[in-house]
Amino acid sequence: MTDALSRRQLLLSSAVAAGATLGNRLAVGEETEPATAAEPPPKLSTNGIRYCFNTSTIRGQKLPIDQQIAIAAEAGYDGIEPWLRDLEAYRDAGGSLADLRKQLADSGMKVESAIAFAKWIIDDPAQRKAGLEQAKRDMDLLAEIGGLRIAAPPSGANRGPKLDLLAVADRYRALLEVGEQTGVIPQLEVWGFSTNLSRLGESTCVAIESGHPDACLLPDVYHIYKGGSDFTGLSLLSGSAVHVLHMNDYPADPPRKTIGDGDRVFPGDGVAPLREILRMLLVNGFGGVLSLELFNPLYWKRDALEVAKEGLAKMKAVVAEVG
Repeated sequence: MTDALSRRQLLLSSAVAAGATLGNRLAVGEETEPATAAEPPPKLSTNGIRYCFNTSTIRGQKLPIDQQIAIAAEAGYDGIEPWLRDLEAYRDAGGSLADLRKQLADSGMKVESAIAFAKWIIDDPAQRKAGLEQAKRDMDLLAEIGGLRIAAPPSGANRGPKLDLLAVADRYRALLEVGEQTGVIPQLEVWGFSTNLSRLGESTCVAIESGHPDACLLPDVYHIYKGGSDFTGLSLLSGSAVHVLHMNDYPADPPRKTIGDGDRVFPGDGVAPLREILRMLLVNGFGGVLSLELFNPLYWKRDALEVAKEGLAKMKAVVAEVG
């Protein structure tokens, strides 16, 4: 105890002496080291970012999938995120999936993700089994055109009671095991309007507790805001936890409570902290896909190619301010 007290007294005496010396130097006007200004945050590499076009952005133009691909390619995107219903409609009308795959290869674009709504999450065992079977059909169809990933939103559980997150984690693992069979990775999607998986933390818990190496999240700027989560939660995710980010923006009005899908706007045209969001992800090693996903009816009234080009230019402008 005596030795400890002696050490503390010595440190205190040294600090007091140092303070007195500085005070004396200031009193006589002696120059001191200037305070170091806060350094700006380091530049981050954005070279690994790929730009993708979610076809919901031109959904109102009602174009077949082959035309959607052509528009995304001409606009300059690296990839496309189609809706399964459009693939099914093309196939059912006699279209060749092999031709679509060739069109994609010739354009240099990848099918980075896709949108589908299989009910893998619900409580009823028979319906959940049917949901997994539907998910396998969706994944098999997507794999035929070279699809890499598929969205896994809480379809069927967006209303009704709250589900136990550990039970949901087991169900997500079952979905991931279906993905292993098909070579397509299901990404757990945050749905801000949903009773279940509306919060970033809920979705993260499910992904972690699934215990599967392919578990990952599909965050969406609008949905994180709509669901009430703080964007700082993204700073806790490793780069490998997010393959695709749904990129969009939202206005200050209408407020969070009443804002809807159709209120989404081009990146940079709203009030979302997009640069901070991207910086958090990039610091943690994100080098994946930014997929433009909008449902704005005003954009649906415009020329589809014009909308696609503007969306890509505005995504790149935001990224340029981060890198």
